[in-house]
Amino acid sequence: MADTSYVHRLHAGAPGKPILFVLHGTGGDENQFFEFGRRLLPEATIVSPRGDISEHGAARFFKRTGEGVYDMDDLARATEKMAAYVKDLTVDHGASQILGLGFSNGANILANVLIEKGLFDASVLMHPLIPFQPKPNPELAGRRVLITAGQRDPICPVPLTEALAAYFETEKAKVTTEWHAGGHDIRPNEIDAIRTFFEPYF
Repeated sequence: MADTSYVHRLHAGAPGKPILFVLHGTGGDENQFFEFGRRLLPEATIVSPRGDISEHGAARFFKRTGEGVYDMDDLARATEKMAAYVKDLTVDHGASQILGLGFSNGANILANVLIEKGLFDASVLMHPLIPFQPKPNPELAGRRVLITAGQRDPICPVPLTEALAAYFETEKAKVTTEWHAGGHDIRPNEIDAIRTFFEPYF
């Protein structure tokens, strides 16, 4: 049987409320965004898994062979595992909607689950990098996506961020993009945009 478990933190929310998965960046862990998620949606179930790959001691959700060069076989493995994990916990907690928030590597696994499976009703992709052409997926129609990014991000170049936003728009997702003038860091306007994005799920 496939392994669909992660080391994680979990806050069980109120019945019939959404479930929010918060996914850390490279070198983070299940603590990185857990309390942030609880503050964003106090009545939701919050799930924060730790990536199951170690890159020189730094936790990640899938392997890579270099900066921006993904091990596509392992990305496929990780996507299947994350999708099964999300489905299982959503059923376990009777959640009304499935929400996701990921930063950097966490945004990349979240984005690829969206690309392959749909699944998430609303997703925040903070500084994502998808360095390949995603496949069409009609299940993305109507799903809400917020992309946040830095105009001087050396890890996630502006053209690739714009290409990802255009992909989701082509698939008829409801896309919002929030930029700041910095790099691969989280700025206050991103936090404000995230709060506004999740307001319908309070």
